[in-house]
Amino acid sequence: MDILLGVIQLLRPRAILFGGGLDAFGEWGLSFRKRDDLLFCWIEQGECQLIRPQQACLHMKKGDFLLIRTSTPFTLTSGGFVEPVDSETVVSSSKRKRLYLGSGKDNPVILHAGKFVVDAANEDLLASLLPQLIHIVGSDPSQGRLRTLLDLNEKEAREPRPAGEFVVGRLVELIFVEILRSQHSLGSMENKGLIAGLADSVTEPALVAMHRDFVRNWSVADLAKLGGVSRSTFATRFRRVVGTGPIEYLLNWRIALAKHELMAGTKSVSEVAFQVGFQSSSAFSSAFTREVGTPPTQFARGQMFREENDPHSLGGRAMSTHR
Repeated sequence: MDILLGVIQLLRPRAILFGGGLDAFGEWGLSFRKRDDLLFCWIEQGECQLIRPQQACLHMKKGDFLLIRTSTPFTLTSGGFVEPVDSETVVSSSKRKRLYLGSGKDNPVILHAGKFVVDAANEDLLASLLPQLIHIVGSDPSQGRLRTLLDLNEKEAREPRPAGEFVVGRLVELIFVEILRSQHSLGSMENKGLIAGLADSVTEPALVAMHRDFVRNWSVADLAKLGGVSRSTFATRFRRVVGTGPIEYLLNWRIALAKHELMAGTKSVSEVAFQVGFQSSSAFSSAFTREVGTPPTQFARGQMFREENDPHSLGGRAMSTHR
């Protein structure tokens, strides 16, 4: 089973662009609040710096692509001694589609940005896929497939055509998937999670097995044999690399699958329970309620109500903090 494909199908990532982009000149700065969003930006022209608390300054050049979780605030800046303006404030007060920062004509920068939104029911899966920051250097020759998508994206932004915003959004979504697939993501993990587990020789066989046969009543000993280590060594290694115990991980994945099925609304709670590996509806309801905070029946009704009353709720929620 393709594990990443399974996770992506649950997340259904969509890209929302922030207006028409940003033009900046001279000295400027744009700050972003802590929002726990997944933002992206790329530099069409010029250079700028990314400033994060207690982190080294990151220099970005033309063609660079940045994927960043706003688990901490950050600032994009020309690098001079200038007080940054708050992104949400400046967007809400601007009457233009494009933002303009700084003054004069020196050191022009053209920057595009947006955010990814995912299905709210399983958005917690996102934290296990990505580090806080991924920086794709535009001049890196090793990122051939990703570079092709970035080039197409840049050309579409630079030479707008009919339905251009739709095309750019879909290209950015493909860029997101390619980042997940690439060795760049595997080799630069700053946090624990699924991607880190797939890159580890001991935990990878267990993860593949659990995703391939998630209804099986796996034991830690069974999974340890797949990694060729003792039970205690495996349990310690799995928790250190993935961030949870192996049985806890399996439960979380079953619950994620159950949420997806309940949101679809085509199966009963009992059918969902057996489909995701529980032996009874009562055991499923107890586990679901404990993990999610609401019974599965109530969860399904809540999701249906949300969709019926606000079919574009994800998009609306994504843009609301940047208008």
